[in-house]
Amino acid sequence: MPEFLVSKQEPLILASQSPRRKQLLEWAEIPFRVEVIPTNESFPAEMEMETVPVHIARQKAMAVQEKLGTGHTVLAADTIVVLENEVIGKPTDRVEAIDTLRRLSGRTHRVITGVTIRRGEEEIAFAEITKVSFHPLSSEQIVYYVDKLQPYDKAGAYAIQEWIGVIGISGIEGDFYNVVGLPVSRVARHLHIG
Repeated sequence: MPEFLVSKQEPLILASQSPRRKQLLEWAEIPFRVEVIPTNESFPAEMEMETVPVHIARQKAMAVQEKLGTGHTVLAADTIVVLENEVIGKPTDRVEAIDTLRRLSGRTHRVITGVTIRRGEEEIAFAEITKVSFHPLSSEQIVYYVDKLQPYDKAGAYAIQEWIGVIGISGIEGDFYNVVGLPVSRVARHLHIG
């Protein structure tokens, strides 16, 4: 299994502004710094669902490499929520967030995080899939959550570690931290911390 060396002198470059991804890397005690370049997150319509977030993560990593050069180890990730083969993105407003949670209520969906780790031309890329099931949620619960926490920056309009996840999720199959935003244990297996 290939490994990328990271250290305090040569930290991992995280190509993400996600506070959740930052927190997971901190918990894993992986030295990193953040560098984000705005990138196009579109993808070909015929692309397989598992490939979509990997494609987007690769675009993010390569954009950072173009700016900083290829002598750094760059980690990029993208998370999507899939319900019955439809990608459920980040809600644009309150109405869409409420509608999204109504659709997820009482059902099982997939959370797919695509990860790309690059140094020069070397690359490790993979998708981690976790199945998440919700209890049936009442309209009052959904509205309360959306109005209180405004989950507009979250795919699927929720965060598993917030109130709605604590009271609403009936089960998960796979990596919990993948749903938070990064399958950090799998990432750590590809890094050598020096």
